[in-house]
Order: sequence, then C-alpha cells, then structure tokens
Amino acid sequence: MKTAIKTNTLTMVQAITDGLDTMLKTDENVVLMGEDIGVNGGVFRATEGLQAKFGEERVMDTPLSEAGFVGAAIGMAINGFRPVVEIQFLGFIYPAYEQIMTHASRLRARTMGHFTAPMVIRAPYGAGVRAPEIHSDSTEALFTHMPGIKVVCPSNPYDAKGLLISAIEDPDPVLFLEPMRCYRSQREEVPEGRYTVEIGKGKICKEGDDVTLIAWGAMIPVAMQAAKEMERKGVACEVIDLRSLYPIDKDIIAQSVQKTGRTVIIHEAHAATSVSGDVMAIINETSFLYQKAPIERVTGFDVPVPYFGFEDYYLPTSKRVEAAIEKVMKF
Repeated sequence: MKTAIKTNTLTMVQAITDGLDTMLKTDENVVLMGEDIGVNGGVFRATEGLQAKFGEERVMDTPLSEAGFVGAAIGMAINGFRPVVEIQFLGFIYPAYEQIMTHASRLRARTMGHFTAPMVIRAPYGAGVRAPEIHSDSTEALFTHMPGIKVVCPSNPYDAKGLLISAIEDPDPVLFLEPMRCYRSQREEVPEGRYTVEIGKGKICKEGDDVTLIAWGAMIPVAMQAAKEMERKGVACEVIDLRSLYPIDKDIIAQSVQKTGRTVIIHEAHAATSVSGDVMAIINETSFLYQKAPIERVTGFDVPVPYFGFEDYYLPTSKRVEAAIEKVMKF
C-alpha cells in the first residue's frame, strides 16, 4: 500500500520559501545570500524566517552590491558551496552581468570541466505590480544568449518548488526567474519535502487541436484566459508552458505545432531579439511544412517598461491574444 504524499496549499512565494527550507535542511553546503534576505526576509518575504531557523552563516544579508555578492557566490560555488543568491528585482542584476557572463557561465569551459559553478540566482521579474522604473524589466533574453547558464521560469507554486530544487542541485549556474504577479495570485497543493521538476522540459497546460499558444511565467494565466474565451467560439487552443527558457524543450514545441499547424507566442518581454525568436526558429527547423499560417507574437512593446500608470497598455492581454488567435485561424 502506497503512503499518501503529504501536501500543503501554498502560494508561489510560499512554495519558494518551502523549497529553500527543504534544501537548507537537506544539504549543509546550501547558503542563501542577498540584500535584506535575513532579518527582513527579503522584499517579497521569500526568505522569511530562514535566518532565524538556520543562522546568519547560512542565510546572509549582503551589502548593496550585486556585482560584489554575485562574485562572492561564484567563488563559494567553486569551493564546494551551493549558494542561492537573491537579486531584489531582475532590473537590479545589470551590475552583476559581467560576473555572470565572464565567470559563472564559462567556468566549466574555462577549466575544461575541472571546476563548475553550482549556484542559483533568484530574480523577481515583470510588470503589473505597480513598481517603479527598473523594477519591472523582463530581460531574460540577455541570459538565454549566454551558453553555460540555464534559465528557468515557473508559473505556479508546484513548478516553483520543484524547479528551484532542481536548480540548486544542478552542477552549473541557473537563473531562476520569479514572475512577481504570480507570487500570491493562486494557491496549489505542493508536496512536502524534496521533489524535482526537470529543467529543460515544458508542460502542456491545456490540450487542443486548432492552435498552439506558447508562453511562460505570468503570461500563462493570460494564455489560459484567451484559450477559455476562444473555446466559446469553437477554437480549441493547446497551451504550452515552456518553464525552461534555456534549454528549451524543442520536442514539446514541435509535437504541438505539428498537430495544430498554427502558433501564437506570448511574452511580456520586448519583441526584438527575444526568446520568441528562438521558438520561431525551432518551429521553422522542425515543423515548417506543417504550418497553416504565419506565426503570431503577442509581446511587450520595444520600449522601456513604462511607469506604472501605463503598465496595462504595455502588457499583453487576453484580448490581444484572442485577436492573434483569430488572425491565424482566418489565414
């Protein structure tokens, strides 16, 4: 007789806290680092209570220097630790970009496999929470163009904990993107203890035969809402959550697109030089002859994320997605 798996009903941010707690208990080499993550528990309270539980040597408040503490984490990773660094907002990561690009991502290649950098960089991202300038960027493409670092982005509590544990256990650096709008927008049953969600594997959120919707992070609820509305009009959408932006699950994309023949890609990042370009290339390489219509994209605009009074005009909406679906269906 199988023992029932114990679960808790958690929000995404609670699932992330649970994942960090699980790994701090499981592996003594796991340490947390970041601005205000200890005493204050982080800007979004993702590390709340962990310093009191595990001590200041395991959950460390750092100076306000992203380049400094990311660089320190790289050194710690080389020497046997598994640091998990919190960047308060993805837009604050730019001072540390040189450390990530020059050192973390290429350490395995530089040392011909003798050393690796098993570290995780957690970064809340995205618009829609009425944050000031720089706080709402969605610049994942800066990192997916960086061989040597993986980039993942959960859209729900279950995947958040499972992907985070996989990222911490990975032998190479992982950028763990956390969509701020999803932090407390839903609750889900999350298993207690350790479990993993494989990096590099997407997920079908809804099956359908007419058109494939591909999204990630905070755009999954938008895609699901559009799919629900189009179902009333007799259009069956298949919704794919990529979950992993590098590496991308090419198989799940090809299988879905070859079934439907029509594709709409949704993301809040700028359209120019974005991950959607990579997805379009995958479709061209694997499924060109299956296409019944040109691929459509619904994205943020090619401007800096505007001040919060104009965020709603910038972000993709279910109505914009519905219009794109109708366009590919009528082609």
